[in-house]
Amino acid sequence: MAVGAAHPRVLGYLGRALSLELSAVQQYMTQASLVELWGEGEAADRFRQETVEELQHAERIVKRMLTLGVAPAASQLRPVTHAGDLVELLRRNAVLEDDLIAHYAEAMRFCLQIGDAEQQAFFQTLWLEEQQHGHELATWLASLQSPGLVLPQRTRL
Repeated sequence: MAVGAAHPRVLGYLGRALSLELSAVQQYMTQASLVELWGEGEAADRFRQETVEELQHAERIVKRMLTLGVAPAASQLRPVTHAGDLVELLRRNAVLEDDLIAHYAEAMRFCLQIGDAEQQAFFQTLWLEEQQHGHELATWLASLQSPGLVLPQRTRL
């Protein structure tokens, strides 16, 4: 795709995606330090891995924006969510992951609607990876919860 040829709304989806991914980086990085203070070393390691994965997503978005001839800028980072235990942190993280999944699904639908297969494929790859993150998070959360508790439904396309 030629520089500057992207639909303005696609650029908006990319900017919002960058904000969400960097919000996830900030949240997971903070939570890694927090749970480490709680003595939860394994959980800290998992949050650090999530930080890396979300940072990689952010980097891919930055590269895509540069390729399209726009300066990357995250418009607004969400504040880090606080909780008193690991289960509640994971529940709050599920909300952020669901927002990412929904955002990528919406961006994919729009790209399909305007016939931009290249950008649709880009968003679809991120969508699939975030769905995997969401699944891993739900599995982790389920392993920590009582068997009788019901997990929230995951957002789907």
